[in-house]
Amino acid sequence: MKRSWLAAAAVVVLCGLHSASASAAVVELGATTTPLVAPVCPKGLAPAQCTIILTRATALETIRDTSAYPATVKQAGRLVAFTVGLSALSSNPTTAKNDVAFLDKTYGGDAQVAITVLKPVGPRNHWTWQMVEQGPVVDVQPYLGQVAQFALTASLPVARGETIALTTPTWAPVLSINLATTHFAYRQSRSRNCNNPPAASQAQLTVGQSARYACDYPGTRVEYSATEISNPVPTPAPSTTTPSKKK
Repeated sequence: MKRSWLAAAAVVVLCGLHSASASAAVVELGATTTPLVAPVCPKGLAPAQCTIILTRATALETIRDTSAYPATVKQAGRLVAFTVGLSALSSNPTTAKNDVAFLDKTYGGDAQVAITVLKPVGPRNHWTWQMVEQGPVVDVQPYLGQVAQFALTASLPVARGETIALTTPTWAPVLSINLATTHFAYRQSRSRNCNNPPAASQAQLTVGQSARYACDYPGTRVEYSATEISNPVPTPAPSTTTPSKKK
């Protein structure tokens, strides 16, 4: 998506907001009172316990600042961008370089992410979600240590009730850990061996694919949000009722 397109879209939206009946808006799905950050390992935590890496899975944030499913679409529209917080892995350049090389080799390539649109299917207690749309996979390795926003090359339609998730076919350092378990939580698109990285990819990468999100991680925050331009509400048609004559 070209910068000029985004600028034009923003102008259209802002003009619409001043119109009497348009009521379109720019909405940051998943944003709450806690801003997105580039995750870091908590002080005093051994490297083996610093589980800030999401691997080969789709992550759905279920609680953020006590808000349930904060990335749920409230009004139909289109996603035009997404933002993700990416850990630098280490403040030591040599250590960070070695960490990246290990992760690349272990999980099949550079750090990559894609924004994913899900809808719930089946009974609620089965935790099953179907992929409706997905943006292109983005190589985020050059942006480690940043909170980076990426424009989508083509906007994605979203409907009320759908939820936005974050997918990595390889790995991505996007998890803030050791947080309040009642304030933050997310689920992964897999149903077993939840305490270990998946041996094979469990990421949702195909439109129409369904997956169980049985792996629950209280006290962990996934650092992502998605930018939606909601659809304007049509102007009501004028009434054609003929007023009754007074007797």
